[in-house]
Amino acid sequence: MTHPAELGLSTHVLDTSTGRPAPGVHLELHALHGGTWKQVHTTHTDADGRAQGLSKGPLEAGDYRLQFDTCSWFAKQGIECFFPSVTIEFRVSDTQRHHHVPLLLSPFGYSTYRGS
Repeated sequence: MTHPAELGLSTHVLDTSTGRPAPGVHLELHALHGGTWKQVHTTHTDADGRAQGLSKGPLEAGDYRLQFDTCSWFAKQGIECFFPSVTIEFRVSDTQRHHHVPLLLSPFGYSTYRGS
């Protein structure tokens, strides 16, 4: 069983074109409430491309989305981007687990998966 302090949401952004973390990517967490997306948290990835503690404790059951401002990050790198932002929507049903939603990013593509 996961300790309550370890429950919540984290992400990790990796630039797959260089094989390096993506520090300084602006991102926002939204939750769907009554058919409307409400901003829950906003932050930037750290020097290792990570953002921890995006929720204060366990996520409630429901639908969420992470929005990453990828074009601004690539512009700071002097790289043209094709996708100005990446939005990942996901559903939480198990409130007693940690949710990790990484983003693998390049100027012309991206992928994600449910991590641990």
